[in-house]
Parts: sequence; C-alpha cells; structure tokens
Amino acid sequence: MNESSNMRRIYVFDTTLRDGEQSPGCTMNLRDKLLVAEHLEALRVDIIEAGFAIASSGDFESVKAIAGVVKEAAVASLCRALPKDIDCAWEAVRGAKHPRIHTFIATSPIHMACKLKMEPDAVYDQAVAMVRHARNLCGDVEFSLEDCSRSERPFIYRVVEGVIAAGAGTVNIPDTVGYAVPEQFGELISDIRRHVPNIDKARIAVHCHNDLGLAVANSLAAVRAGADQVECTINGIGERAGNAALEEIVMALHTRREFFQAETNIDTSKIYATSRCVMTVTGSRVQANKAIVGENAFAHEAGIHQHGVLANPLTYEIMTPESIGLPRNKMVLGKHSGRHAFESRLNELGFHLEEARLNELFGKFKDLADRKKTVSDADIEALAHDVQTMITERVKLDRYNVTASNAITPVSTIRLLRDGKLVEHVAASDGPINASFKAINQLLGLKVTLESFQLNAITGGTDAQCEATVRVRDGERVYHGRGISTDVIEGSILAYLQALNVLLDESTDKRVGA
Repeated sequence: MNESSNMRRIYVFDTTLRDGEQSPGCTMNLRDKLLVAEHLEALRVDIIEAGFAIASSGDFESVKAIAGVVKEAAVASLCRALPKDIDCAWEAVRGAKHPRIHTFIATSPIHMACKLKMEPDAVYDQAVAMVRHARNLCGDVEFSLEDCSRSERPFIYRVVEGVIAAGAGTVNIPDTVGYAVPEQFGELISDIRRHVPNIDKARIAVHCHNDLGLAVANSLAAVRAGADQVECTINGIGERAGNAALEEIVMALHTRREFFQAETNIDTSKIYATSRCVMTVTGSRVQANKAIVGENAFAHEAGIHQHGVLANPLTYEIMTPESIGLPRNKMVLGKHSGRHAFESRLNELGFHLEEARLNELFGKFKDLADRKKTVSDADIEALAHDVQTMITERVKLDRYNVTASNAITPVSTIRLLRDGKLVEHVAASDGPINASFKAINQLLGLKVTLESFQLNAITGGTDAQCEATVRVRDGERVYHGRGISTDVIEGSILAYLQALNVLLDESTDKRVGA
C-alpha cells in the first residue's frame, strides 16, 4: 500500500469461508479452511468472516480454530440477531486476537412480512437490543440490514441510527439478492451518510451479490459514495451467482487509485496464489476470461495486440501479471536443478514450506523432471498446492493397469496400499477412468457418488501435466480431490483418492471422538 494523506483507507472484509462456502459444491473441511485463512492473512485482508458458528458443530469448531491461529486480521462469526446465536458466535471467536461479532436481521418489507412475520417496530427493537447484547460481550460489533437494497429509506435511517447508538462499530448495507444497480446503490450510501446523524461513529460496509452481474460495480459505486468497508470473496464465489470478487475490487482500487482516491492494505502480489488455493480446496475453477485471475486475463492472441505488448506492455495491459503474483517462467528448472534453486523459485512463487514438506515436494519435482524436459512455474505451483493441502493419506496408489479400446469394455486393475497392506481389485465399466473409480470403491467398500469431474492441462505441450479435480458425495457430505500427473488416468485416480482420503480421515476422527 502506498501511504498518502489524501487517500481514504478501505477495509477489506473477506467472507470466502462463510458466504463463499455456501456456494453449491464449495464445502470446505477444517484443513481447507485453515489453509485458506493462512492465505487470507498473507493477503492482508482486514477481517476474515470464518463462518456461521451456530449453523453446526463443525462450523463452530472451524470458526474457533481459525480464531486461534489468525494473528493480524479480525476474525468474525455471522449470527442472527438472537441471544443464543450471538452467544455462540462469541464463544467461537473470543479466542481471537481481534474478535468480531457480526449480527443481522432483515429490514425489507417482503422479508419482514414473509420471513420474519414481524412488524417494523419489532424488528427495530430486536436489532437494537441484540446489538447491545453483542456489544456487552465483544468490543467490535458489526450489524447488517439484510436485503437493505430493497428496504425503505426512512426505516433504514432509523435502524442504522439505533444500532450505532447501541454500540455497532460497523453498519453493513447488503444487496442481499443482487437487485441494486450502481447509480442507485451509490445514492443509497450517500443518503445514509446525509440522513443518519451519528453515522460518523461507525464505518459503512457494503456486501453485494452478483445476480445481475453488478456486484463489483455496486461495491465500487458505494466506495465512491463514502463506504469504508467492502465485503467480498476470493474468485467471487458465494450464494447463487456469487459475491463481489475481492481480486476485482482490490485491483480496480489499485489500478484506478487516483480516480477513487482510496486504497486498501492488500498485498496484491498474493492474489494469484490465494485464488489458486481457493480453487484447489473447493474444486471450483474460474472461467478462462475471468477478470484478474482467469487463464486468459493476461493472454494476447490478436496480432495487433501482440505487437503492441511486445513494443510496450502498457499498450494493452493496464496492470502487470507480476502485480497479482502471477508466476512468469523466469527460471527454467529441470532434472539437473538443485534443491537450492528449487527452494528459491518456490519462495518467489509465495510458498514457504517446513523442511519435511519441502523435502517431499522436491522429491515430487525430481520425479516430474524425469518425465518432462523442463518444469514450468505452473508445474511447480501445482505440485506445491498439492503438498500444501496436508491430507492424511490413509490409502495410497501403488499401481494401476488399464485395458481399453473402442472394441472392448475397459477394465482397470487397481492396487492400493492401505494400513501397510497391498490390496488389489479389478473392475470393468464404460471408460478406463470410471472403471478405475469403480475398482477403488469396491476395494474400500464405499458407496459414494461422483458429482463432478474435470480435466485441465496445467501447461502446454504433449508432456503437460494434467490437473484432475473431482467432487464426491457421501450422504450429506461433499469431498473435493485434486490430482496432477503427466498421465490423465493417473491424475484422475490421484484426485479421486485424495477426496476419499478426506472422507476416510473424517470417518476415523468421528470414531475416535465417539
């Protein structure tokens, strides 16, 4: 951040671990959440919303665990404006260095009538009373007026004034259903600043959803109108069409700093690594043309564009790939490269691993280098994310053999190492990968559903690494797996086993805790 006296400070509130996780298929386990929280802390977000503590015992434990490890950012738990919710949220975050209680109640006519079945006066009284209750527990309280963009102005002003007087240090104005448009949303923020007499006693936050594709535009319009805090998620994941994307808001403020006269404390060089981390743990990839972090965000195919960029990158690039931490292949590494060169490049890419994991990763790098002539930054990054997930391997692939053609039913023989013993099974199905998954299920005695399966090439060329991602359902629980290999079948098997290892690890933990 470039300090300047005439620049307003915008606080970044990340809700990837709460609202982001509510995106279908983006469920994260505790290991995943702790890894994402580590990246968010390195990114220097101001507030991490760690979850909805009362939603489940798992949510409570994950919020509590994150509160125990985050050192710089505030850690918040969302809660309804109810005493038991607020008490639960406080128990989850009270161990944080900077705890925050984030409570809310709906204020739009449709929500009050149809969902809450409460009159406006009762909603006001409850909002004020619950903020006062939260403030008696925690020094940092945020209050949100759910569905505020469809609420009536006089009632908004009344509630905002009341909760600030009761002790709310941050008042959040959410566009809960993505209904707002930038001009009107900016006017709403301006009107609140004009009509609420004690507004100077609190920060104004905004939380925008992307149902009309306007979440980032609405958030930036709010900043122009005087909002002090933006609530967002990595890669824009979240309910329905998602939330405002952190990387887009931050880089808009960074790139057009003079226009907005505002800046954040975000370390933009950590954006790419954080985006990749979230993609890895959720199994949810971004589209190629996604702003900032998409595969094509800094790609140039048209001849006139290529000529311009070669002459001067500023002709067609308004920001550099390096500014978001996008790795460029500055050093070619291969099988003759030493550990020092490898560790140095790893550090440049933003990965700092303990000795044991570094040794494990270097071994994987050497194995890959034997199969490829050169190993790119993207290859190293993929390997590092794989090691960084810290999944306990209760079963490991020993070997596989596949027989397949368009004239016979594909057959896969899988041999796994489980509990120190080699176990093997043969299965046939309508494809070599499906046959492999079927053999694994039968070996482990599992009845799971494969909900999603994707293959992507990490780099170009015939020796490119394949990245396979899977989403597996076991009852109400969803598990993600990721595998990388120069062989698409092996990568797919590794991804499937990673998801099942998480499942088996959770099942063991439950038995131990019983």
